[in-house]
Amino acid sequence: MISTKRETHTLDASGIALGKLAANVAVILRGKNKPGFVKNVDAGDFVVVKNFAGVKITGRKFEERKYYRYSGHIGGLNETPLPKLMKENPAEVLRRAVYRMLPNNKLRDKMIKRLTVKQ
Repeated sequence: MISTKRETHTLDASGIALGKLAANVAVILRGKNKPGFVKNVDAGDFVVVKNFAGVKITGRKFEERKYYRYSGHIGGLNETPLPKLMKENPAEVLRRAVYRMLPNNKLRDKMIKRLTVKQ
C-alpha cells in the first residue's frame, strides 16, 4: 500500500513566472515529487503559496489574457481580463493555472483543494 502521509510545502512566489510556479505546484499536489508515485493514487502534499502579488507575468499576457466562463445559455459567455481578475481575486489566477495542469479525472478536485494562496 502506498503511504499518503501529507506534508506542507510553502513556496514564495515573488519574482517567479506564473507558469513555472503553477507547474511546480501541480507536481507537488499530484505527488510526482515522491519516489512511490502512482498515477491512480492521490498521494500529493499541501501547498501554501505566499507573496503571490509579486508573481511575474511575462510577455504581453497581462494585457491580452482573458478568462472565460460559459453559463450554457445563449449569450452566456463571460470574459474577464487578467488585470481585472488580478485586482479582484489574484488567488484565482494561480488556481486556474494549476487546475488546468492537473489531470482531468476524479482526483483533480481533491488535489486542488490542498492549494492555499496568500497575498
